[in-house]
Amino acid sequence: MSSGVNDIPRKPNYDFERREREKTKLAESAKKAQAKSDKRAAEQGTQDPDQPGEPDVR
Repeated sequence: MSSGVNDIPRKPNYDFERREREKTKLAESAKKAQAKSDKRAAEQGTQDPDQPGEPDVR
């Protein structure tokens, strides 16, 4: 007798596994995009006013 170990392999659920991989990939890309955006905002905040940048057009 086996001690709780199944001898039958599980049936693969390819659609679910693909959706989980895609969800993980989207979460990682969103995290990277947020970090990039935060970095860009921090650089804009620390930019010296004497340095040339975008001209103030009012």
